[in-house]
Amino acid sequence: MQRINTAHAVRTAIGNRSSVLVPTMGGLHAGHLALVRHARTLADRVVVSIYVNPLQFAPNEDYATYPRRIEKDCEQLQTLADIVYTPSDDEMYPQAQTVSIALPPLATQFCGVSRPLFFQGVTTVVCKLFNQCRPDIAVFGRKDYQQALLVDRMSQQLNTGVKIELHPTVRAADGLALSSRNEYLTAEQRQQAPALYRTLQHTARQLHTNNTAPATLCATAQQQLHAAGLRSDYFAIRAAADLGEPVAKTARTVLAAAWCGDTRLIDNVTVLPDGTLV
Repeated sequence: MQRINTAHAVRTAIGNRSSVLVPTMGGLHAGHLALVRHARTLADRVVVSIYVNPLQFAPNEDYATYPRRIEKDCEQLQTLADIVYTPSDDEMYPQAQTVSIALPPLATQFCGVSRPLFFQGVTTVVCKLFNQCRPDIAVFGRKDYQQALLVDRMSQQLNTGVKIELHPTVRAADGLALSSRNEYLTAEQRQQAPALYRTLQHTARQLHTNNTAPATLCATAQQQLHAAGLRSDYFAIRAAADLGEPVAKTARTVLAAAWCGDTRLIDNVTVLPDGTLV
């Protein structure tokens, strides 16, 4: 494994071989490592980027305290990645970033309401990583479903040539989606947090088996989250393909964000037409 700090050196190390990029902000856990293992099956060279991107954090968010442990991250990647790309701020943003991507209305919904800078920052840094590393494929986790749809749309419409591959959400034994921010949870909050996934599962099953209106299901789900000690940010049912309005007998995604103490959790469950949950 090589640890590389410049885009030019990454491209030189890849050469003419096929490559797959796994973009991360570090603080690696088993979910990240599952993405990297999957990436290993897709191309000749696996590149994992580690960069805490300031553009996607609002002033009141956790940029300063976000987990940073680059040496430990590299140790975990030693036998999994060919290249760990750890650019500096100057490498990523050699000039003040005054150019941005015009995003579709989806970016202002759901997570885009609570985090208005988030998707602009994510798509900017991902576009830069695609330009710098020039991968054939990029792997993202399904937990960040809205983000993945926006990145896929960006990649297609800007003709990056990068195929977006989604990997299933990796969960703890009790169902909590793995996230670097889970380490913010206290012991008591860690016991409360899996209620989000349980509520998503229950709602998805109800969506498939009865004719209750989605709005009613979402209102009930928010009450369930409150009873479990979580504060709902949003809870929605949308078409899986584009997070537009849901259509019966098609794949639909139940997506939510909720606060557990001061930690914001996000998750989603998709129910396929045959009732399978993914």
